[in-house]
Amino acid sequence: MSAIIAGRFDSFSTAETMASRLKAQGFADKDLNLFYVNPPGQHAAYPLGGDHAADAGARKSGIGAMAGVLIGAAVGAAVGAALISAVSAAPPLSILVMVFAVGLGAYLGSLAGALALARNVRRDPLTGQPPVRNAGVVLAAHVASGSPAAVADLLRQGGAKDVERADGRWVDGRWADFDPTVPPVPAENPRTREYS
Repeated sequence: MSAIIAGRFDSFSTAETMASRLKAQGFADKDLNLFYVNPPGQHAAYPLGGDHAADAGARKSGIGAMAGVLIGAAVGAAVGAALISAVSAAPPLSILVMVFAVGLGAYLGSLAGALALARNVRRDPLTGQPPVRNAGVVLAAHVASGSPAAVADLLRQGGAKDVERADGRWVDGRWADFDPTVPPVPAENPRTREYS
């Protein structure tokens, strides 16, 4: 595993300027990797697209939908029976009213049950937002020798956002095990002891 410091930039030109500054500090071409990260959800990890097979917040929605169907059907049957007795409908019409009331109750119950158990999953404690890797141009530096904190500082000074530190595989001049679906782990700012 190698120490990797990376920062996200808004444009390729800004990232290329920063790469030139790192080369002036002694970094070789084989120790810098410049690439673009798509917005969250657009990494085509699956044949039909998307980053995940299912939304983690929707895991319990199926259970809620099934419970909602049962409760909704029971409520629909009660409403249907009340309508039939109030109108004194003939048997063919009463069957139709009962089927419609049970079906509508089951449908509305399934929606309510699924939504009731849908949850937002993890949230960043500082921002309150779900942790994601934002889109942009990433400049990654393989720090074989020297101070990773100094490289992180240089990236920040060059306008990098989301400066991160990773222990990853650096192969043939690129960050081989980079995963765009994993949120970045902030690199500590040694001056302020804050995280970027």
